[in-house]
Amino acid sequence: MAESQLTSFMRFCEASTGIRFAEQAAFHQFSIAEYRRFWHLFLRWSGMVHEGSPEPVCTDDLCERASFFPELRLNYVENLLRIDSPESASRLALVAHHPARPPLRLTRGELRDRVRNVAAGLRRLGVAPGDRVVAVAGNNAEVVVGGLAAAAVGATFSSASPEMGAPAVLSRFEQLKPTVLMANLAAGEAASTALSERVGEIARGLPSLSAVIALDDGPLPQRLPAPVHAFSDLMTRAAGASLESEWERFPFNHPLFVLFTSGTTGRPKCIVHGAGGTLLEHLKEHRLHVDLTVQDRLFFHTSAAWMMWNWQLSALATGSAIVLRDGPLTGPETLWRLVSAEQVTVFGTSPPYLQLCQDSGFSPRRDAALPHLRAVLSTGSILHDSQYDWFRDHVAEVPLQSISGGTDIIGCFVLGNPNLPVRRGRIQCRSLGLDVQALPTDATAPGSAVGELVCRNPFPSRPIGFVGDDGGQLHEAYFQQNPGVWTHGDLIEFDASGQARMHGRSDEVLNVHGIRIGPAEIYGALHDVVEVREAMAIQQEIPDERGQSRLVLLVVLQDGAAIDGRLAVRVRREIARCASPAHVPDLLVAVDELPRTHSGKRSERAARDAVNELPVRNHEALSNPGSLDEIRRAVALAAEQRRELSGAAEPGRDASTEARVRAIWESVLGVAQLRADDEFFDVGGTSLAAVRIFQLIHDRLGVDLPVSTLLRASTTAALAAVIDGPAAERFPSLQPLRPGTGGSPLFVVHALHGDVLFFRPLALRMSTDRPVYGLQARGLDPREQPQTRIEDMAETYVETIRSVQPHGPYALAGYSFGGLVAFEMARRLSVLGEDVDMLELIEARVHHNCLPTHLRRRFLAGLPFRVLRTALFGPRSHPPQYLRKAVLRVAPWAPIAPPAPVWGPLPPRLGELEPISWQAFNAYRPGP
Repeated sequence: MAESQLTSFMRFCEASTGIRFAEQAAFHQFSIAEYRRFWHLFLRWSGMVHEGSPEPVCTDDLCERASFFPELRLNYVENLLRIDSPESASRLALVAHHPARPPLRLTRGELRDRVRNVAAGLRRLGVAPGDRVVAVAGNNAEVVVGGLAAAAVGATFSSASPEMGAPAVLSRFEQLKPTVLMANLAAGEAASTALSERVGEIARGLPSLSAVIALDDGPLPQRLPAPVHAFSDLMTRAAGASLESEWERFPFNHPLFVLFTSGTTGRPKCIVHGAGGTLLEHLKEHRLHVDLTVQDRLFFHTSAAWMMWNWQLSALATGSAIVLRDGPLTGPETLWRLVSAEQVTVFGTSPPYLQLCQDSGFSPRRDAALPHLRAVLSTGSILHDSQYDWFRDHVAEVPLQSISGGTDIIGCFVLGNPNLPVRRGRIQCRSLGLDVQALPTDATAPGSAVGELVCRNPFPSRPIGFVGDDGGQLHEAYFQQNPGVWTHGDLIEFDASGQARMHGRSDEVLNVHGIRIGPAEIYGALHDVVEVREAMAIQQEIPDERGQSRLVLLVVLQDGAAIDGRLAVRVRREIARCASPAHVPDLLVAVDELPRTHSGKRSERAARDAVNELPVRNHEALSNPGSLDEIRRAVALAAEQRRELSGAAEPGRDASTEARVRAIWESVLGVAQLRADDEFFDVGGTSLAAVRIFQLIHDRLGVDLPVSTLLRASTTAALAAVIDGPAAERFPSLQPLRPGTGGSPLFVVHALHGDVLFFRPLALRMSTDRPVYGLQARGLDPREQPQTRIEDMAETYVETIRSVQPHGPYALAGYSFGGLVAFEMARRLSVLGEDVDMLELIEARVHHNCLPTHLRRRFLAGLPFRVLRTALFGPRSHPPQYLRKAVLRVAPWAPIAPPAPVWGPLPPRLGELEPISWQAFNAYRPGP
C-alpha cells in the first residue's frame, strides 16, 4: 500500500489541500464532494501532456450539461507514445500473438515510428481532423498502429471484429460516413475468401469511402468502391517522408472513438467519446485503481469490437507494455500459457473463461508457471462467489478484481483498488471522482440494498453524444429516468464498507407471481449442476391467461446430458436451496445455444421477445439469430408438456394415497418422476404451490389439512401417512418452524388465515440456536369452532406454549394480525407473573378508534397534514391516487377492510378463518 500510486496521489492531494485522508473512504468522499479540485489535482499529478488553461475544470454541476477542461488542448497518441529518454524508447511496448505467425515485438520507439509513418500516409490519402476511420480487424498490431495513426491526425476511430456479419457492421459504420476502411482479409491460418467477400460487401455499403487499407495479404475483394492500399506499402512509402516534430493538439473534447450500443433494441447507437475524457479516465483507472507502471505487462483477452480493446490501448500511457492475442481459444490452457510465456503481470479476462477452466478441471497453479502475475481483472458478466474460491485454490493468491462499467462511459463505475482487500463476491470500490449510488426503484424489492446504478455528479468520460443526435437520444438513454443523474441500467448493491455486488441489468429483473427475481441468483445456484453449461432466465406472459406470467429457464447442457425427471428435480433443488423456492422456474427448457450479440454478450431481451411471440427488434445485432427459432419451438413444446402433466388423469381411487398425492404434486409443480422421498421445498415448492396442492387434496381426496402440514410432512410419503393416519393428529396447534438446541423457544403467532407455513422462510433465515414454533389458529380442524376474539385466542395460546415451556422468560412474535395476538399474550403472561423478555410485532396495527378520546382527537386533527405531506413528498408518490385511498382508509367511521386476495382460491378452512379474523381485529381494544 505504501508504494502504490494511489497512496502517492493521496499524499500529493494532502500536501496540496491541507486535508488529511485517514482512509480510502475519506479520499473517495473528497473526490466527489470536490470533484473539480480532484480532477485538477489529478491532471497535475499524472503529467498528462497538454497546453492551455486548466480552468474552468468543469462547466456545470449537472452531468447531462457538464463539459470538462474546455480550454485545454492535447493529442491522445502523444500521451500514449511519449518517450522521455533513450532508455524508454527501447522499452517493450507491444507483443502481438497470432496462431499462424511468430510473435511480433515492438519497442516504444518502433511503435511510435510506425504510428507516425502511417499517420503521414493517412494525411496523404486526405484524412483530416474530424474525418472518420473504421476497421474490421482482429486484435493485432496492425489495427493498433492504424487506430493510433488515425487518432494522431485528429480522425475518429471505430473498429469491429472480422466475425461480425456484413449487415451488423454496416448498421454501425454506415452511420459514420467513414473516409477510410482498414480491414484484415486473411482469417485464421490462411487467406479467407469468405472474409474477403464480407469486407467487400461492407466496403460497397459505404459510399463515403475514399480508400481501403488491407492490413494483411489476404485476397482482395472484388468491385471495391475505392482504391486499395497495402498497409505495409503505406508504412514503407511514408517512412521516407518528413515527419512533423510536434504532435498536433486538439481540444480536450475532440472526438476520439465511436463505440456502439449492442443494437438489441433497434439500430445500434453510435457513442462518441472525447480524447481528453477518455485519456483522463483511463489514466486514473490504470494508475490509481490497477496500479500499472512501466514494470507491468497488461494482457486483456478482448476483440476489437469491445471497449476493453480501447481500454487496454490507453494503458500505453502508463509506460506498460500491452500483450495482444488474435485467434480462437484451443482449450482452457490457451490464455494461461500466454500469460506465463509473456510474463504478464496483469491479466484481464471474463467469468465465462474462468468457468471454462473450472469446469474442465484445468488448474493454472498446477499447469502454468505464473510467478510474475500480480492481479487478474474480470469483466463482461457477473463474477460469482464460487469463482473466487476456485481462483484462490487453482490460480494464485493474488487479487481477483471484478470491474464493471460499460461502452457508454468507456470506463468503470466500480473496480479494483490496490489499497483495499478483495472480498469474496464483491467489487472493491467505487471509481474515484464518480458519485456512484444504488437508487431504489420499482425493479428492486422493498427494503433491499439493491438499486439502480446511478452517478450523481459529472465525470470526464461521459460521452460527447450520439452520432446524428441533437441531444434527445442521449437524454432519453441516460437521463430521462432519473433527471439530473446518469442512470446506467445496471442493478448494484453496496455494503457498509463501500464494496459492491452487481445484480445484472435492471431491465432483466423478473417479476413472476408478484415476486421480483434477479437472474444472477439463479445462475449462481446452478454452479454445482455440472450438466448445465449455461443458463438464461426469462419471463414469459402465459398465453390465454391475461396478466399471468411464468419463469422460463433456458439451459445449454454439456455434451451427452439430457433433461429428464431427475435432472429437473436436481436443478429445482439447487435453485431452491441456494436462492429461494420463488426462483425455481416454471419451465426448464434445453436449447443448443443462447442468443448473443456480436460483442459476445448474451441477449436476454431477444430471447424474451422470441418466447413471447414478439418481433425481435434487431436480428442484425445477434451473431446467431437462428437460435431464436429453436428457443420458440423448445419453449412451446415444454409448455405443452406442462399442460399435459397438469391435465393428466388422476390415479384411480384404488391407487395408494401416496400415488394420488404424488400426482397432485407433479401437476402443481410441473415436474414428473418425483420420488416418495423428494422434499417439497427442495424441488421448488412455494407457499402459493402449497395452497394449490391442499386445495386439490380437499377436492380429490375430501380431506382438509392446514398447509403447514408440510412443515412436518414435506414428502409425498409423509403427507400420505398424515392423511391415512388418525384425524386427531392432523391439526397440531403448535408447529415446529426451526429446530434448535440453545435457549428458550421463540413462539410466532399466525396471521389472518390461521396457518404458519408462511413463516418458514423467516424462521430459516434467523441467526439463532433457539427452536422456533408457530402457533396455529383453532378452527383449522373442522371439528373445532374458530375463536372470534383476540382475547380468547391469547388465553388459549398461553396454555399451549406453557405446555412446552412452563415458565418464562418468554419470547413472542407475530406478523400483522398475529402481532396483536402476541401483544395480548404478553399482557396475560405478565398478569400471571411471568417475564416476557422479547415481544416482536411485525407490521401490526390497530384502528385509531382504539385511542383514548383526547389522543384520538389529536391524531385526527393532524391527519390531513400528514396525509397531504406523504402524498406530495413521499417516495414515488402519486398524489391523486394516494389521497383517494388514504381518505377511505382513515375515515373515522371506516373499519379496516381486508386486502384483495393474493393467493387465489384458498383451501376451505383458510378461507373461512379470514373474515372471522377481520372481525376480531376491528373489535380488539388493546389494554396497557
